[in-house]
Amino acid sequence: MSNFEIAVVVGSLRKDSYNERLAHAIIKFAPSDFRFKFVEIGDLPLYNQDFDLTPAPSVERLRGIIKAAKGVLFVTPEYNRSIPGVLKNAIDHGSRPYGKSVWVGKPAGVIGASIGAIGTAVAQQELRNVLAYLDMPTLGQPELFLNATDGLFDEDENISLKSEEFLKTWMNAYVNWVKKHTR
Repeated sequence: MSNFEIAVVVGSLRKDSYNERLAHAIIKFAPSDFRFKFVEIGDLPLYNQDFDLTPAPSVERLRGIIKAAKGVLFVTPEYNRSIPGVLKNAIDHGSRPYGKSVWVGKPAGVIGASIGAIGTAVAQQELRNVLAYLDMPTLGQPELFLNATDGLFDEDENISLKSEEFLKTWMNAYVNWVKKHTR
């Protein structure tokens, strides 16, 4: 049996982040041959091309986790109709130096939750544009952007029953996507 390690990149640093909670909730629906490793991105320095050849240890850690992963799950909030700066910073670090991107070919999934009426639909589209440039095959359907209302999660970080089946459906599609696109 193959094991699939998936890097989880959460674009929110907030202590009680809906997206961190969503990430923990959805990975419970993955099969036993899938393992998930959360990637710390809050300690990355701001991207500066001057340091491409002498990256900080936190940048090397990020790059190592992504290189070792079979796929990447991005869980993003929406800030001002776009992705958070901390997420873009992590993506930039992983894509440089030019020609040495760790993202290339990694099958990606994009999900998110927000208190806004349209969830994270616009941020996800912005992120998909970036991932297309990085040559990451990205699951297109089903889309998953949740409205983070009261009762979405219980005290054990389980997703509400009304959302559970949809998350299971999304995870099944992502698992199949990773298996289809794993090199």
